[in-house]
Amino acid sequence: PARLRDRWTRAGPAADSKLPSSVRSTLLELFGQIEREFENLYIENLELRREIETLNERLTAEGQAIDGAELSKGQLKTKASHSTSQLSQKLKTTYKASTSKIVSSFKTTTSRAVCQLVKEYIGHRDGIWDVSVARTQPVVLGTASADHTALLWSIETGRCLVKYTGHVGSVNSIKFHPSEQLALTASGDQTAHIWRYAVQLPTPQPVADTSQQICGEDEVECSDKDEPDVDGDVSSDCPTIRVPLTSLKSHQGVVIAADWLVGGQQVVTASWDRAANLYDVQTAELVHSLTGHDQELTHCCTHPTQRLVVTSSRDTTFRLWDFRDPSIHSVNVFQGHTDTVTSAVFTVGDNVVSGSDDRTVKVWDLKNMRSPIATIRTDSAINRINVCVGQKIIALPHDNRQVRLFDMSGVRLARLPRSSRQGHRRMVCCSAWSEDHPVCNLFTCGFDRQAIGWNINIPALLQEK
Repeated sequence: PARLRDRWTRAGPAADSKLPSSVRSTLLELFGQIEREFENLYIENLELRREIETLNERLTAEGQAIDGAELSKGQLKTKASHSTSQLSQKLKTTYKASTSKIVSSFKTTTSRAVCQLVKEYIGHRDGIWDVSVARTQPVVLGTASADHTALLWSIETGRCLVKYTGHVGSVNSIKFHPSEQLALTASGDQTAHIWRYAVQLPTPQPVADTSQQICGEDEVECSDKDEPDVDGDVSSDCPTIRVPLTSLKSHQGVVIAADWLVGGQQVVTASWDRAANLYDVQTAELVHSLTGHDQELTHCCTHPTQRLVVTSSRDTTFRLWDFRDPSIHSVNVFQGHTDTVTSAVFTVGDNVVSGSDDRTVKVWDLKNMRSPIATIRTDSAINRINVCVGQKIIALPHDNRQVRLFDMSGVRLARLPRSSRQGHRRMVCCSAWSEDHPVCNLFTCGFDRQAIGWNINIPALLQEK
């Protein structure tokens, strides 16, 4: 259900203009009802799983164990303890044999790392698609939302500093210029905007230590009724920017993502029209149109130090575009996923990390495109990933509201705490590291309309390795 609304809200006015307002309202209401029904079913499913696990634990203590499927068929009373124990042992042996050949995401190590929720950034009126951290002083947090706005936040205080309202469609991504106070946003209105901001950071307040929690497997489910309430418009009293410095308008479909090339003189955009465009920032002219994907693009990312671009697509591939030689623009296609590639990002050295709706994350060596060097298998679709470059830690935001941390070899390090009091309550859309920030070094955002700042104890996290 979230995916259905995803495509509707990202499309912006291009989709709205074709339907009467009464029909649009009815569709959105129906989408909401469907999503709530699935939320309730999801919670009921988790409760049933817990009951099965509890019964299994009791039976194991008595020398027996059962499979969840058998329990649902009512076969518990008809199974002798000896045969049930044999079945359990067979399942365990099969599981160990199958997972020994891959890098599994279900590693049962207990993490001692402390993952602390530090700050919640609440003010958007709809889901937040993207989150990013400024690379220049003052360091601020940026969020892009389906409510047609982008907001800049004080990381320390959680206060909204700037509101950008120049788009007339969903704002699908936000990225900051490498050296200037410029922001780049992509939108469902088929444009990308470059706009200048000026902020003055408020005095930070002491951060309470009440949210500290050990990373682990325990969680308490909560329904979408626990979604954060927005009392009034918290961004109404902050400065508003309504007109962009530059508007990039060559796409014929939703612009789903945009990023700055190294140096900040050019930007690349990715669109549902199956093309990625390279623009000159000063002139706003189209330099190259990168075509070749068979379906809509989902993401684009640039290398921090070289003129390299990766584009991801619903066609299950991602492509590497090389602009280092002005006379030759080579492209390499990476195949290996079985569903939409939701994002692909550069990391240190010659590695790219890709995430997909096929519930896997793959680590690739750019010198060997044939197969990944590591595969992480999870239990939920993966959205826009991010890599902590210095420590090589991948943050995975999931459709099932979880955020997991892995190293580059595929070893699971932690799962961020989630309960009725903290964590995301809807699909988590994006993650972003800020390695050197003293307060928060990881940010996540989701369809529950909030962004969250976390403090991850990285030394303790890596000590588990």
